[in-house]
Amino acid sequence: MSKNKQTDSGIQAQVILPSNDLSADMDFFSDLGFRLENIFPSDDPAVAIMDGHGLSIKLDKQSKSPASILHLLTDEPSKLGKGKTELTAPNGTLIKIVPKTYHLEIPETKHSFEVRQLKDNDSWVIGRAGMLYRDLITDRLGGSIIASHINIPDGGPVPDMVHYHTIGFQLIFCYKGWVKLVYEDQGPPFILEAGDCVTQPPEIRHQVLEASDNLEVIEIGVPADHMTTIDHDLELPTDKFRPEREFQGQTFRHHIAKNVMWRPWRIPGFEFRKTGIKKATKKLASVHVARKIPNENQEPTISHSADILFSFVMNGTFKLKVKDHGSSQLQTRDAFVIPPHMKYQLLDCSDDLELLQVALPGKFDTIIH
Repeated sequence: MSKNKQTDSGIQAQVILPSNDLSADMDFFSDLGFRLENIFPSDDPAVAIMDGHGLSIKLDKQSKSPASILHLLTDEPSKLGKGKTELTAPNGTLIKIVPKTYHLEIPETKHSFEVRQLKDNDSWVIGRAGMLYRDLITDRLGGSIIASHINIPDGGPVPDMVHYHTIGFQLIFCYKGWVKLVYEDQGPPFILEAGDCVTQPPEIRHQVLEASDNLEVIEIGVPADHMTTIDHDLELPTDKFRPEREFQGQTFRHHIAKNVMWRPWRIPGFEFRKTGIKKATKKLASVHVARKIPNENQEPTISHSADILFSFVMNGTFKLKVKDHGSSQLQTRDAFVIPPHMKYQLLDCSDDLELLQVALPGKFDTIIH
């Protein structure tokens, strides 16, 4: 039995709904599949208890509570409410028939140029498991992507649970410090160190176990809005090691920065290290860490054909010059998005400049103008 699995305590949840016409309300809820269990007093009924769809409702003529909204979850809406998705009971309760299964929707990208600088002093917000979040793409390109700068100031055990994300693509890049993680069918817990990253395939179960002081992580999610689900039954690590397992066509990838080979990058004057994420995602996305080659001062005008191209400044400084948008002086922990076919230059780059770049799709063209 899972340590998270709750035992049956015999407790049943019940919703209290007001009623002015008990007979009319009982007929209405009977048509929706609820069954009458109790009614009292028998000489002049004022309360009726009905069960259905895993819910107990108490229709009470003495209740002063306002009308409620009740969601009935089903993947076969035609079998409820005669095909209608909204109905109103005689007592005013609004019934909404909504999908039981969450379906991921990836919106079309709304391209825009954006620069996000740490000096803007944007507030960090408290997110899941007490972690601090800073949004790196404020307009989220129409909901097509979210990029978060995550910080855990005080390290130690993380109050996380086994969970998964219904998502198209997700990256966890350790920027500073270290974090201990465990993944479904990927062996025992391991340490993700600064410069390392993992791609989390859709719905792979995982858990954050422990973090160093001042941990900083860059997390990318496509699309921006996606569902996180707690798995109360699975315990990690699992007893199987299946690194080749596919999760909706993608495999888990753990890139370790140590001892990697650097090679010429798509932008002259830079070199990069591959992460293997383009292969793991079947070219859905690519993730590069690129750095300036010291004493190489090429400053070409470039553009690209990617749908999304996001960059985070890991180290160093430079001037970003973009056609029709002027110039911005960028430094460590700043971020920017360049839309497809927009011309830009990286100028006055410091020799320690290092960038994290995420592209969707993983294969795209770079044009040197």
